[in-house]
Order: sequence, then structure tokens, then C-alpha cells
Amino acid sequence: MTMTKPGPAPSPILQLHHYAYRCRDAEETRAFYEDLLGLPLVHVVKEDIVPSTGEYNPFIHLFFALEDGSNIAFFDLGDNTKAEPSPNTPLWVNHLALRVPSIEHVAKMKAHLEANGIDVLGVTDHEFVKSIYFFDPNGIRLELAANDATEEELAQYAREAHEALARWTKDKKAPA
Repeated sequence: MTMTKPGPAPSPILQLHHYAYRCRDAEETRAFYEDLLGLPLVHVVKEDIVPSTGEYNPFIHLFFALEDGSNIAFFDLGDNTKAEPSPNTPLWVNHLALRVPSIEHVAKMKAHLEANGIDVLGVTDHEFVKSIYFFDPNGIRLELAANDATEEELAQYAREAHEALARWTKDKKAPA
């Protein structure tokens, strides 16, 4: 099944601008992302009316910058409530993975987080990255990962990606 219809070609997508989550408390979230993880708070939007829908729902929207110019963003809706996990999805599935410069930085961040009372899982070896996992104060699972594959290996993974997906799709449809 193809999803592409005739018409203009899609515009290039350059990079992630931001990914937004709900947070329980803006200051608690700021302290975690800025003070603990080192992501600077670079923009705050406070509104009473949601610009995209026109509905009344007071909020503050926080943006934390990553080195590449992309952002992680949060909405505090003022009710001290964090988002609930999806009831049909294991907690390990939905997570935000952030790349750090090296495997040494993964180990350094593990030690830093643990010294600050954060429970950390890993270092986990995924064969192409090594990573650690932990939760922010809002219950969002985060992963810090460093590439552990050569450029040749990454290119090979890219060449094999469609075939691997086709095998999964076929196997998933097969009777158990």
C-alpha cells in the first residue's frame, strides 16, 4: 500500500523543530531539563487562548534547546496534572531518545544522574547505539544514546531497512 498521491513533491524536512509534552509543573520541569540535563530554557509562551484551535485553556509553553537547534517543549496547563501513560502501551515503548557525543558521555551522564537521585537503567548495548534510560518528573521516559556503529555499518542498516520491514510485515500477518 502506497500513501503517496500525485501532486507536488513534499518539501524537504530539515530537522526536528520541537516535540511537545504535557508537564505537571513548569518550574519542576525547568529545573530537571535545564539544571540537571543542561538544556537551556530559550523561550516561554503564555496564552489563555490556544492559537491553533481558538479554545480557552490557559497554559505556559516552555522550550529547551538542543545543540542542533531543535527543542523539547512542555505545556503546563496549570492544574498540576501530568499526562497519563497509554493503557495499551508498555512504559518502555514511548520515549524520547537524545543523542550524546560518545559512549563515554553516556557513562558520564549515568553517573551524573545517579548522583542526583535519578534511577537509571543501563548502559544498554543495542549493537548500533549504547544508551541509558530514566524518567523525568512528568513520567516521560528518556534515553541518552551514543552511536556505536561505523559509518559503513549504518549505511548497511539503511540498505537493509526496507527488506527488514517487509519481513516483519509478512511475519506479523502469518498465522501463529
